[in-house]
Amino acid sequence: MPSNKSVSDAPIVQFTNCRILRSHQLQREDLWVREGKILNPEKLFFDEKGSADIQLDCKDSIIAPGFIDVQINGGFGVDFSLATDDFKSGIDLVSQKILSHGVTSFCPTLVTSPPPVYHQVLPQISIRNGGAHGAGILGAHLEGPFISKEKKGAHPEHCLRTFEAGAFQDLLATYGSLDCVRIVTLAPEMKRSSEVIQELTKRGICVSLGHSVANLSQAEEAVQHGATFITHLFNAMLPFHHRDPGIVGLLTSDKIPPGRRVFYGMISDGIHTNPAALRIAHRAHPRGLVLVTDAIAGMGLAPGRHTLGQQVVEIDGLNTYIAGTKTLSGSVATMDTCVRHFQEATGCSVETALEAASLHPAQLLGIEHTKGTLNYDSDADFLMLNDGLYVQATYIAGEEVWRQDVLGM
Repeated sequence: MPSNKSVSDAPIVQFTNCRILRSHQLQREDLWVREGKILNPEKLFFDEKGSADIQLDCKDSIIAPGFIDVQINGGFGVDFSLATDDFKSGIDLVSQKILSHGVTSFCPTLVTSPPPVYHQVLPQISIRNGGAHGAGILGAHLEGPFISKEKKGAHPEHCLRTFEAGAFQDLLATYGSLDCVRIVTLAPEMKRSSEVIQELTKRGICVSLGHSVANLSQAEEAVQHGATFITHLFNAMLPFHHRDPGIVGLLTSDKIPPGRRVFYGMISDGIHTNPAALRIAHRAHPRGLVLVTDAIAGMGLAPGRHTLGQQVVEIDGLNTYIAGTKTLSGSVATMDTCVRHFQEATGCSVETALEAASLHPAQLLGIEHTKGTLNYDSDADFLMLNDGLYVQATYIAGEEVWRQDVLGM
C-alpha cells in the first residue's frame, strides 16, 4: 500500500485538543495541515495510510480562519494614501504588525487623493501571499474620489471627482492602473455610474456603494449592474427613513438579483455605530455583515495628530476626528477588538462573530474556496483564540507567524 510519503514528503502537522470553526459550528476535532493546506484526515488515513509527523496540543483553544480586513487605511504610523519613497517598507510594517490582531489577509485602502498619488502608490502595491513577513495582500481598496460632496466625511473636497463624458476612461485616467485593485467605493447616484459599475464588475473588481446620498432605487439599480458591497453602513450615507431607506434599505430589498448577496461593512469599534444600530443591521441581514476596521495611521500609536491622506486627523482616546472638527475620520480599532465588540454588542454566537471577519469578507471577494474557512484543501491561514476571543497565535499557510508572549498574557 502507498506510504505516508508517496503523495508528498512534506511533514503532516496535527493540531489536537482544540475546537475548530467549521460549517458554522465550533467542533471538537483535530486540524490536519500539510504544505500550507488543510488536509482531509480520512483521505490521509484510508488513501495514503498516513499519519501525523508532528502533533501540537492546542490546550483547548478555538481554531478559526484568519481575519480578512477589506478596509484598512494604514496603521502604526503608516498612511497608505501618502505617496512616499519608502511606501513598500510602510506596507510591509503594517502587514507584519496586524498579524498579532489575527489579520492574515487585507486590502490596503486609499482614501480620496489627487491622481498623482494613485499613479505613484498603486504600482507599489502588489498582490502577494502572506507568511512570516506579514499578512497577505489581496489588492487595493480605492475609496473615492468618485463620491458625494455632501457625504464626503473625512475625504478632501478639492480632490473629489465626477464622471464626465468618458466615464470609465475618467476613472482609468484618475487611478492610472487597475492591475492591483480589488474594491472601488463610489456614489451610485452620480451620472454615468452605471456604466462604470458594469466595466469594473466585468474586470472582477468589487464595486462598493458609499459616501453617497443615493436613494433606495438608485442603490438597487447599482446592485442590478453588479455592485455587491456597502462601505461602512450608516456612516457617510443618508440616514434610514421609512419612506425611502436609502442605501441601508438594500439589507432587506426584494430587488436584489436572484443568487446575489449584498454585503455591508461595519466598523464595530463602539464609536462609529451605536450598538442598537449594529444589532438592527445584523438582525436584518446577518449573512451580509463584514467587519472592517477602517483603521488609520494612528492605529497602534499614542493619541495625537496623524494623517489620513491629504488631511490631518486627531486621535482622542478611541475617537479620531479631522483636526479642529468633530468629523469622524477612520478608526484606531484593531480587527480582534472589532470582533469582540460585535459579539458583545449583538449577543451573537462566537461562530457568527468570527465568520463576520473571515468567511463573509472571503465570500464578498469570491475567494471562499481558499480563504475564510477551514474546509479541506483551503489555505491553512488560521488563528488560535481563547474563549474571550483574544488571539493567542496566528498561522499562515500552516506556519506560525505570531504567538502571544506568555508573560504578556
